[in-house]
Formats: sequence, C-alpha cells, structure tokens
Amino acid sequence: MIELEGVPELVDPVMVAAFEGWNDAGDAASAAVAHLDKEFKGEVFAALDAEDYYDFQVNRPTVFMEDGVRKITWPTTRLSVVRIGGDKPRDLVLVRGIEPSMRWRSFCNELLGFAHELGVEMVVVLGALLGDTPHTRPVPVSGVTSDPDLATRMDLEETKYEGPTGIVGILQEACTHAGVPAVSLWAAVPHYVSQPPNPKATLALLNRLEDLIDLRIPLGELPEDSRAWQLGVDQLAAEDSEVAEYVQSLEEARDTAELPEASGDAIAREFERYLRRRDPGTPPGDRTRPPKPPRPDGEDPEA
Repeated sequence: MIELEGVPELVDPVMVAAFEGWNDAGDAASAAVAHLDKEFKGEVFAALDAEDYYDFQVNRPTVFMEDGVRKITWPTTRLSVVRIGGDKPRDLVLVRGIEPSMRWRSFCNELLGFAHELGVEMVVVLGALLGDTPHTRPVPVSGVTSDPDLATRMDLEETKYEGPTGIVGILQEACTHAGVPAVSLWAAVPHYVSQPPNPKATLALLNRLEDLIDLRIPLGELPEDSRAWQLGVDQLAAEDSEVAEYVQSLEEARDTAELPEASGDAIAREFERYLRRRDPGTPPGDRTRPPKPPRPDGEDPEA
C-alpha cells in the first residue's frame, strides 16, 4: 500500500507525465511538464527509488555543493501535485523523470499505484519524436489512445503503431490493462534541427493539453521563445542552400497534405482557442470527461 501523507484530497485529478530520453526529441515533452511545475509551483510528494530502475553507468548521478557540503542527485522520477484554479478548478499530478533502464513493468505498476491512490481520472503522457516536418509550420501534435471508446469521445486517434516502443507506449498500455483512461500526445520535431531545447514543440504540446483537459495554462515566455527559436533556425537555413531547399520541399509537402484542413473543424478549433485566451470565462467546446477508473479493490469510484 502506498502511503501519501500530506497530500490533500485532489479535485478531478489528471496525471501528466513525460520522460527524458528516447521519447523526448528536443526535450519538448519534459520541458512541457517542467513548465507546468514551474508555473503552478508544484510540490514534490514522492520519488521512485533510483536503484530499482536506473543503470547509473547510463544515467550517472551528479555531485553538487550546497552550503559547503557535497551532495549527490540521483537520476529518478519524481511526482508533484499542482492545482489549477478558475471556474472549474482541477489538480494535476505531474510525473517527470528519465526513461528507466530496467524493470519497466514494475515502474509502470508503481506509477499506477500512485494514480489509484490519488483517484486519478486520466493519464496523459507527453512525448516528442523526430519527423519530416518543417520548422516554419505549426508543430503537428497527435493524440492517440488504445481505448476505442475514449478515441470517439475525445476526438483522438486509436493507435495502430507497430514497432519498437519506449516507456510512453509501455505506460499507456499498462493504463489500458488497468482500466485507467490514457492518452499520449506526440509532437513532431524537425529531424534536421533536433538539438534541445525546442520551445515551439513544447508550446504545441501545452496547447494540445489545454484542449484535451479544458484548462487554461499560463504560457509565460514560451510564445516569445518559440518565435526566437524559429527566427534562429530561419537564419541557419538561409546560410545553407541545400538546407533551405530541403525545408522548402517539406513546406510544399505539408501544405499540400493539409489543404483539406484549411476549413471546417480545424478553423473552429483554432477560433475556440483564440476565444479562450481572449476571455478565460468563455466556455470551452463540449467535451465529455472520461469516466473515473475502477479502484484496485473493485469498488465503484462514483459511489
């Protein structure tokens, strides 16, 4: 049994997780969770035992000085909780760490133990991958789930992926088998500019998360950082004719593929987001929240 002393009763909690490493191109996903933690002043309430999940020759501990005393920070995964106020307050359980080196099933079961104990209604795992996408266009973010009913209710894609996977895919499947609604949000990062940070991809993930869970997230300096990042990449591309030509070919391919999306639902979603940012009191679109997951003991969470 997991003991959570000092953690208050949470309001409609959603777990939002991201892991550094293979699932985190440009550090976009981990930066998104770090942004949430910073903006809402998250309080860490738990950390997984580093020796259970990490190979320290792969993810080495770091030594630092504090008040003249040498201390060590071990690679791990930490959980914090933040409350987002407003007309409909909601708590987020933030999970941020490094993709574990071993014992992935035990790792996921431990996270799900926290989710059950805290009454988490849904798990959202953020990821970022390298793709053939131009840096000059909006960052594509796909929302996928293994639950056909959840895909229908929340306008998500039902995952059909086959191939190697990381901890994001493993955690989503673990949630599905445990009866916990789970969604993965994936941002596509241009493979020709994969070095972190990528504030444009981080911003896109946060915008998609806003739409998914009907919350307004303060973005701070991210929009300006995103514009500065794109300007910097523009300048680098302009200095290399081959790169500039390649970017142009990606732009043409992207624009051609998205012509049907230039109207209808795509415009409606963008206009809805604009209204919410202009007036936080504007009610969001009609979405159905997922049902509360069953408890390990089989009790009805709605009872």
